Amino acid sequence: MKMSAREDVEAPIAFVYEQITDFAAFERKAMRRGAEVQRVDTLSTPGPGMAWDVDFTLRGKHRKVQIALAELDPPNGLTITSRSPSMGGQLVVDLVALSRNRTRMSLEMDLLPKTLSSKLLVQSMKLARRNLTRRLRKRLAQYTVELEERYKGGAA
Repeated sequence: MKMSAREDVEAPIAFVYEQITDFAAFERKAMRRGAEVQRVDTLSTPGPGMAWDVDFTLRGKHRKVQIALAELDPPNGLTITSRSPSMGGQLVVDLVALSRNRTRMSLEMDLLPKTLSSKLLVQSMKLARRNLTRRLRKRLAQYTVELEERYKGGAA
């Protein structure tokens, strides 16, 4: 199942790229929400091969997901893959400079079920695609507002 969203950010592409590759900040945000995040690679600088094991509870069930940075294309975006026993996925983030201080961020997410129960889950998600896409776009819009505030706060 594929879902996508895009949003414009009032910030330069270099700043937006720097923010979306601040993996330590994303780790902290996940931990604040109750997830256990453990970095499992030995890379000292961000790059393909970075990986995390993430444990969390979703809808009353314990989940384990392995997340890896598959591709890093400064300053144009990145690709992240995820694996769990029942499902795989890929998240592609593309950045395009619209002007000196405006960037378009596009997300494309693809979920690949591996088991019968995950196929049923994805099928039910397809039935609710409109609502899920709306929620994804809303979250992306909230994130871009946070980015704009950080940019304006740092530039002031």
